[in-house]
Amino acid sequence: MTFHKLLIANRGEIACRIIKTAHEMGISCVAVYTEADTNSLFVRMADEAVKLSDTYLNGKEIIAAAEQTGAQAIHPGYGFLSENAQFSRDVIKAGLIWVGPSSRVITSMGDKLKAKDIAEKAGVPTLPMTTDPKKANTIGYPILIKAAAGGGGKGMRIVEDKKDLKESILGAQREAQTGFGDDRVFIERYVASSRHIEIQILGDSNGNVVHLGERECSIQRRHQKIIEESPSPRVDSNMRDAMGAAAIKLAKKLKYESAGTVEFLVDDKTGEFWFLEVNTRLQVEHPVTEEVTGKDLVYEQLRIARGEELGYSQEDITWTGSSIEARLYAEDPSNDFLPATGTLIAYENDTNIDARWDTGIEQGSVVGTDFDPMLAKVITKGKTRTDAANKLALALESLHIGGVTTNRDFLVSSLRSSHFLKGKTTSDFIDKAKPKRSVILKDKSLEQATIAAALWIQGRNRNDATILKNIPSGWRNSRLPRQKIGFSYLDKEVFVSYKSNRDNTFSVNEDSTAQILNWSGKGIDIEINNSRFFSKVTQDKDNLVVHGPWGDVLFKVLPRFTLPGTEIQAGGLVAPMPGKVIDLKVKVGSKVKKGDTLVILEAMKMEHQVKASKDGKITKVLIKKDDQLENGALLMVLDK
Repeated sequence: MTFHKLLIANRGEIACRIIKTAHEMGISCVAVYTEADTNSLFVRMADEAVKLSDTYLNGKEIIAAAEQTGAQAIHPGYGFLSENAQFSRDVIKAGLIWVGPSSRVITSMGDKLKAKDIAEKAGVPTLPMTTDPKKANTIGYPILIKAAAGGGGKGMRIVEDKKDLKESILGAQREAQTGFGDDRVFIERYVASSRHIEIQILGDSNGNVVHLGERECSIQRRHQKIIEESPSPRVDSNMRDAMGAAAIKLAKKLKYESAGTVEFLVDDKTGEFWFLEVNTRLQVEHPVTEEVTGKDLVYEQLRIARGEELGYSQEDITWTGSSIEARLYAEDPSNDFLPATGTLIAYENDTNIDARWDTGIEQGSVVGTDFDPMLAKVITKGKTRTDAANKLALALESLHIGGVTTNRDFLVSSLRSSHFLKGKTTSDFIDKAKPKRSVILKDKSLEQATIAAALWIQGRNRNDATILKNIPSGWRNSRLPRQKIGFSYLDKEVFVSYKSNRDNTFSVNEDSTAQILNWSGKGIDIEINNSRFFSKVTQDKDNLVVHGPWGDVLFKVLPRFTLPGTEIQAGGLVAPMPGKVIDLKVKVGSKVKKGDTLVILEAMKMEHQVKASKDGKITKVLIKKDDQLENGALLMVLDK
């Protein structure tokens, strides 16, 4: 079953990741892409590419692309069609090699209810659950509603009170239908202070199965993972052996082939664990396992798909050091982690820091609402867990990024928190550790950033000058006012005034002295009042992204003359994120109470409810169902 050309039925960073390993094995790669991905990195990395008519979910078109290009195998990555049993069967029926477990396994594990039943029969412990909302009380609140046909946080709701059960079920069903084409949900006991521990398994077609240890994925927002690590700070050798044995027992019962993950929920206090699900694909967080075991999981998947044996036993698996992964998302942590959109004006990591960047984006990439908002996975390895955490925080801090709101500062704050460093990484980590959602520059840092920005701009002006280029910036033969430049930052305007001195320094604002030690189109090496630092600077029209010891800050360069702006109408409710209106619950004249749901928006297959901020009456409605909205769009007016 050998093959030398592989089609990747996916996009973004995972497509890039698969291409990298396939090329190392001498396998050429075919990409498929939609209109939205025409200029994406993975398309250029592939040896050839085929444009799809509309979506990555069109299995027939993807198989046709493989036949058209002569690809002999298909790797589905994760998400999209990776756990679609019918697609797997169609691939094999077309005479192609499927890189993944059998369709039989995908079918049995894709249905979470069936998977629980199989796990119980295999002797693996499971949580109490029901499919009947009337029996929710027998489980006891809080409870967790989950989609039967998928995961990834879609179709999932925590319910604290019985009065919220009905609306939560309806929301979960809508999200499950959108995400998986199946609106079935079930109800499970919710363990508040828990850990999500998963065991990586590998199986070949000859019945050999091993586990590669655990990953902890407990730190989540909206039921989606954001920081993962291996090994877990909570798991000792005895727990690892017990969970590993349970995972292998289930895998052998399934006759599992390829890479997969058996997920468990662990009670942090007692160490008791319960089966959650089997992910019949590569996981987003697989790099941390690769870092501590030295096993390339994509390489192993491709070998197994060729019919090769693992060639090693459980006793041959060893673990060294600690590895941590952070998911860099285009989202606003200060606005309930809602997805963000825009164009990446700046995107450049510091290559001097030892970190692995799995990404499918680059400077200039457009982040829209079509796909998951993950920009990159950043992975580090250290001799100790503390070393790995510090390296990861430093790598993120050193990233020059701007143009799109991200969770970078939130991730850094999480990694540097005492809760994280002490291993207190339970599922309620965000509530307990309370990491900073964003960084607001203090006065001194803001002044440094604006001075660096202003003097970088004057350096650019001198560099671009065609007349009197060698005359110092701002030089006059008479007494004239200082040069002045203004920036908007968040909701304020900041001005910098400066003049050039005869000793190659600048007098800035009222009492600062600055000296440019080096200038380039990419940044400025500057000393301000004896404090020296280097700032990377990237400009796009009137937007300026400035990186320094404070992180990245986005300025808008103010024009010398401005026209009066417009104001949002009093009482107006605006869209908290870009998205589609999937439900409008009020009309003009509706009387509402504070907390009532007014509009339900959908972006990236996740729902968000816009609620009334006060009691009142709807006097204007400016949207309708199925409208596609921009962030900040005026939805309606609510008057008292």
